[in-house]
Amino acid sequence: METLKTHAVHGGTLRYLRHDSATTGTPMTLSVFTPPGEGPFPVLIWLSGLTCTEDNFTTKAGAYRAAAEHGVIVVASDTSPRGEGVADDPAYDLGQGAGFYVDATQAPWAPHFRMESYVTGELIGLIDAEFPTTKARSISGHSMGGHGALTLALRHPHLFRSVSAFAPIASPTRCPWGEKAFAAYLGDDREAWAEHDAARLIEAGVGDGCYDDILIDQGDADPFLAEQLKPELLTAAAEAAGQTVTLRMQPGYDHSYFFMASFIADHVAFHAERLKG
Repeated sequence: METLKTHAVHGGTLRYLRHDSATTGTPMTLSVFTPPGEGPFPVLIWLSGLTCTEDNFTTKAGAYRAAAEHGVIVVASDTSPRGEGVADDPAYDLGQGAGFYVDATQAPWAPHFRMESYVTGELIGLIDAEFPTTKARSISGHSMGGHGALTLALRHPHLFRSVSAFAPIASPTRCPWGEKAFAAYLGDDREAWAEHDAARLIEAGVGDGCYDDILIDQGDADPFLAEQLKPELLTAAAEAAGQTVTLRMQPGYDHSYFFMASFIADHVAFHAERLKG
């Protein structure tokens, strides 16, 4: 991986990196924070939301003080492949910046939009090869990235110790963002869509017993709450399936990084306890 820039922060080191991805067929960018000390350290993977790059979380979330205190590497990847020859759409909620953490099966997206395989395969392998990790890892994310964190954790429970999310798209098969993206990336088969819907995966018992708790923070002033996010579908599925989900409705908070910055330390501590337990 090529190091683009390096910063000292909270006694640790933050690196912006780029590599040529065999999975997406494009260059991919990410940031990696390593805490002070020699390690090895467990890893928290962060997935961002629509329109974001690796830089949004890195500069706005304020996660690194808690990561340094708990001794956790934090990895923030880009949200999609990008570049010349990569399919795109004029809208913000499809194409570059909107990978939805699935492997596309439809043209023109299939050649590059393979974000599930990228995160669960290539990215994890690179981090374990290049950094002093314990090979224990957890996953979290926001909005589209919260959807990604939940579904990847449920579909690949052998890879992750714990999962949390901020304002996740809880059931993308039942909201406009998800319906648009899944129709484009996965085609018309709604049964295939359900395999990437956290609420429906929990209903089906996928990942059953793998996570003692799933932590969700949601602002009650979020403008996307009723139409796009629908956390009640996730909690209803969890209650029916016997999966513990802790949904914290935060009064007055919206969908922004101000919301995440207010509670990110809780999420880092939540994961650190399970990563080191």
